[in-house]
Amino acid sequence: MNFTDKTPEEVLKSVFGYNSFRLLQKDIITNVLNKKDTLAIMPTGGGKSLCYQIPALIFDGLTVVVSPLISLMQDQVASLNAMGVNAVFLNSTVEWSDYLESMNSIRRGETKIVYVSPEGLMTPKINDLLHDTRVSVRCITIDEAHCVSEWGHDFRPDYLEISALRSQFKDAVFLALTATATPEVRKDIITNLKLKNPEVMVSSFDRPNIYLDVRQKSRDALSQVTACIKRHPDESGIIYCFSKKQVDSLTEQLDKLGYSVLNYHAGLTDQVRADHQTKFIRDQVQIMVATLAFGMGIDKPNVRFVIHYDMPKSLEQYYQEIGRAGRDGLASEALLLYSAGDIHKIRYFFDEASDRNRSEKLLQGMIAYATGRKCRRKLLLSYFGQNYSAENPCCCDICTLGPVADMDMTLQAQKLMSCIIRTNSRFGAAYVIDVLLGSRAKRILENGHNMISTWGIGRELDKDQWHELVNLLIEKNFILKYGEYNVLMLTNDGLAALKNRDKIMLPFNMPKSSKSYRDSDLTSDGVFIPKNRASAGANGGFMFPKPEKSSKNGAKTFVLHKKDVSFGSDAEGERIQSELKKWRKRRAQEMDVPPYIIFGDRTLNDIAQKKPGSQDELFNVSGMGEKKIEKFGSDILKIVRG
Repeated sequence: MNFTDKTPEEVLKSVFGYNSFRLLQKDIITNVLNKKDTLAIMPTGGGKSLCYQIPALIFDGLTVVVSPLISLMQDQVASLNAMGVNAVFLNSTVEWSDYLESMNSIRRGETKIVYVSPEGLMTPKINDLLHDTRVSVRCITIDEAHCVSEWGHDFRPDYLEISALRSQFKDAVFLALTATATPEVRKDIITNLKLKNPEVMVSSFDRPNIYLDVRQKSRDALSQVTACIKRHPDESGIIYCFSKKQVDSLTEQLDKLGYSVLNYHAGLTDQVRADHQTKFIRDQVQIMVATLAFGMGIDKPNVRFVIHYDMPKSLEQYYQEIGRAGRDGLASEALLLYSAGDIHKIRYFFDEASDRNRSEKLLQGMIAYATGRKCRRKLLLSYFGQNYSAENPCCCDICTLGPVADMDMTLQAQKLMSCIIRTNSRFGAAYVIDVLLGSRAKRILENGHNMISTWGIGRELDKDQWHELVNLLIEKNFILKYGEYNVLMLTNDGLAALKNRDKIMLPFNMPKSSKSYRDSDLTSDGVFIPKNRASAGANGGFMFPKPEKSSKNGAKTFVLHKKDVSFGSDAEGERIQSELKKWRKRRAQEMDVPPYIIFGDRTLNDIAQKKPGSQDELFNVSGMGEKKIEKFGSDILKIVRG
């Protein structure tokens, strides 16, 4: 396939099957074709890969793509090959005979794109290949470029070696791509990669198709997790945990409940991790419970929910991870569960950080987001230096349900803080709460704490409510946890508030016997939605919410039924969509590729709605390029005709 005389728009349509560019794609592509170094910051799912793939097809030489993960290389190459583009990856998983053939195809000028890892890039055999007189390197693309920055959340020393290519290939254009980059990270990328007077192009960080939901982690956090999973029956999701131990525990719990789930962390062997990742990518397992080691570079477009079981260390990490949901633009959900204990766990590892002050600054940004009482989207976008645009109506828990109103919790806070003092600031929250509730546990009786003035004075709240109050007072900096056993003690602010009998107003809204005020009236297939969010129709996004409801305890919710696409009374459209999904799964198994390599959900939805009756009409379907129509067109038309 020769596209050296084609325009970017012509390549976009004939190869990739799209009618128009989105975000900053066209500007970035034009920049690259004009041989100007570029740093592009685009959200996950924003179409970064097209920014180098289209120039690669138009250039008369080779484009080198530096990618950190083997899975991403495999997916990208499989997808390009399916569209008739000759692309290869060179890494340790490739058989030597295939490796040699790939290198020879590059020397013959038959291959347009080669994917390599930052480690592999500096090996003698790849270095010799790129310097071969028969090879013309036109573009060097660095994906996940934030890895070159120590300010980034996923710094990789191997990325620093890439800068050596700048002097070796002076005529090649450099394109650095990332989804997350604060001003500090952008400066590092430009400096460490030695980009030449680069154009810095920052797209919108807004992902309006992702519903942002933040909740305090209850003592029964498993129920909060399963409630989210039930809102996405038979759909793919990722659950992030802080530690390997937590990953394994949660995986076991979900497995016992009958969910299709696997684990992923550094404690597993390479073979097991690769097997679990492959099963998830190919829709053979629904849920992956993982540490942050999982997900970067995964091209799976149909992840419908991302749950953070523990609070991430930074907003960069959080944004990168929630970006793995809804890459295809369809409605998805990001649920963050957080607690004061998460903050303690993160700070515990600051001793291992090279810069404690920087780690604390990153953590404070995350805390401000999790505990904020204003629009989540505004907070998130402002962190990356972007103003919220009314073009995308907000879709977050605050804008849906409104911020939790402050309540006068002076008396309860005084009881709790007094009890901490009366027990000599030597115990954790569970013990102090048991004293407040009048427990006659052996340990309390042995310590004589059934005889102190605060024993049994807190029966107006239950255990969950008292734990909620503990978390709120920690956020308010009235009390803190310290030591290995999370012992509670008052801060100077707390001591002053207690001494001065200050009025203490807190966003306390956990009715008695309720695990989570937001879960109280949610159906198994519902999801929260703001009033002003209209139907996304063909995009398969959020549908109109049902009327506002009130639970027995008065907590407001909005219930939403979410589907891939709304067919209304179009039973034929639903039939076509269902048959197409079955066909796609069969073909993917035959071709030994993930289902989305054949077609994404958006393309199947578009076919089901438009019901093309001929080869020519298939060209009007989003994501249908010439090669795919040639390969799959007849099968699709048979399904449409019934």
